[in-house]
Formats: sequence, structure tokens, C-alpha cells
Amino acid sequence: MFDFLNVHMPIAGHDFNLFILVAIGFSVGVLGGFFGVGGAWVVTPALNIFGFPMAYAIGTDLAHIFGKSIVATAKHRKMGNVDGKLGILSIIGSIIGVEAGAQIIMWLSRLGLAGPIVRYTYMLLLFGLGIYMLYDYATKDKQAARQAAKLAAARAGEPAPVKKAWNLPPMIHFPVSGITISFWTVMGVFFVTGFLSGFLGVGGGFIRMPALIYLIGCPTAIAVGTDLFAVLFAGAYGCFTYALKGVVEIVAAIYMLIGASIGAQIGVTAVKYIRGYGIRLLFAIMIIMAGVSVLLKQLQMVTAAGLVVMGAALAMCGIIMARLWIGFKKEKAEKMGLGH
Repeated sequence: MFDFLNVHMPIAGHDFNLFILVAIGFSVGVLGGFFGVGGAWVVTPALNIFGFPMAYAIGTDLAHIFGKSIVATAKHRKMGNVDGKLGILSIIGSIIGVEAGAQIIMWLSRLGLAGPIVRYTYMLLLFGLGIYMLYDYATKDKQAARQAAKLAAARAGEPAPVKKAWNLPPMIHFPVSGITISFWTVMGVFFVTGFLSGFLGVGGGFIRMPALIYLIGCPTAIAVGTDLFAVLFAGAYGCFTYALKGVVEIVAAIYMLIGASIGAQIGVTAVKYIRGYGIRLLFAIMIIMAGVSVLLKQLQMVTAAGLVVMGAALAMCGIIMARLWIGFKKEKAEKMGLGH
């Protein structure tokens, strides 16, 4: 019935629905701008679910990530949410990791194993990370109580317990984030997330953003902006290396970017009104739903998988836009009250 919306993909060699491409782009634009991730944990499974071979889904998504991240990163930088020093270090580790991941994917594609192995890896990471972040949210009050007890003990002059950490020199200070950490910890995080970019067709943000918070210690808003900076360069190199291998469908990437350019502006602005643990809770729910869609695809329940991944993404966009509107109206009312 909607065949007039189909567009031909010359490199992948089949038709794809234009509305689905724009909807995917818009939803991951909102989610990517809001959560500080490229949104590929939605896009790569969605493209694969709707008919792209896995290698093409990965390469095309990396092209889309690169274009979309330019808009979101620029806006976060204006808001002061980008730690430039940390972001620059991310480029080195990420590029090495991306190439390693891409080489393994092309080898698995030749063996005909890329699809199932990538899907199982997605399920492991998405479910594991989502459950951990839900646990973190559920125990946030206990964590706050422990932190308050530590502060009270410090004020009373009690010696602080020695914090176990991997402090292998050289140590680097990041003034914007307010942290001092081992160079090797930082590079290890960026190499692993770069590898995931090349292997899974993601910006690596759904691992990197939590890693910046939990392993490196960045404040949430700065983790969001700095992660997008890293996603930008990982996506650029990933797009380049997959294009050389002939598996980037640029037509699909352009249509997704049309939706993403609008969605990213909405997502980035929403960070102003929903912060900290609110962001983490929504992020955890979204990645668990993405994991469910990948599981359904592996079980050959393709229609259900498509409905879950797109339904969850668009529903989350609706929640973010609603919270943005409520926050904007509240801010406007407060300004008018001050004016009087």
C-alpha cells in the first residue's frame, strides 16, 4: 500500500521504506542528543531487522552516526558539556579499536557468521548494561546515604578509607570534569569502546557513556557531551573504513540524517531539563528494550522485533519531548514571576 514510499538502495541492492528511514533517524537523533550516544544500538538492529545484511547495517549506521554527531556535539559544546582534553584522548584509542573491530566483522562475514554473532553480542551487552543501570538507579538512595556518612566522618576529622583504584602512572588531570585518573584507564576505555564501534556498528556510546560516569568519574552532563565528541570521531573513521570495504549505503544514511538533524536538536535541549539519575533511568529502559528487539530477531520474529525497537524508540522520544515541554513551560512561568 505504501510502495510509493520505497526508495532503491543501489549499494545494498534492495528497496527500503523512506518513512522508516526518517523515523529511525529522528528517534535516534532525539535519543542520541539526550543520552550522549550515537543511537546505533537502535539503528543497527533496526536496519538489520528491516532487511539490511549485518555488514551493510553496520557500515551505513556508522555513516549516519558521523553526520548526526556533528550537530549534537556542537550544541553540547555551547552548553559547556564537552571535556575537550578527555575527548581528544578518545580519538587515539577509538580509531585503533574501530579498525580492529571492522577487520573481525569482515572476516566473520566471509564465514557467514556475522549476523548471529553480532546479535548475541548485542544481547549480552544491552541486557547486562541495562540491568546494571536499573540496579544503580534502584540503590541510589543507599548510595547517597553512604556518601553523606563519608562526608560527616570527614567533617569529624576521621581518616577517609583508602579508595582502591588502578593508579598506574602517568596520571592525568581533567579540569572540566574535575577528575585525576590514570592515562591507561582512559585509553583502555576508549580502545574497548572503539572496538565495539567497529564490531557492532555503533558509536560505542551505550558503553562509553556509562564508562565515563562509573569508571572515569565524569559528571553525567559532561559525560553526555564528551561521549558525543568521541562518537563523532569513531563514527567518522568507521564510516571511512567500511566505505573502503564497499558496505556503506549512503542513500539510507542521508535519509536518516534528515530525521536525525531535527531530533538531535530536541534531545540536546532536553538535557537542560532532565538531569542526572533521570537520564540514567530512561537510558537503562531504552537499551533493555533494544535488547528485546535483537532477541526477537534472532528468534525469527521479525515483525515483533521491528515493532519493539521502533515502538520503544518513538515512545522514549515522546517522554523526552513531553519532559522538555513541561520543563520549558515551568522555566517560562518562573521568568514571568520574577518579571513581576
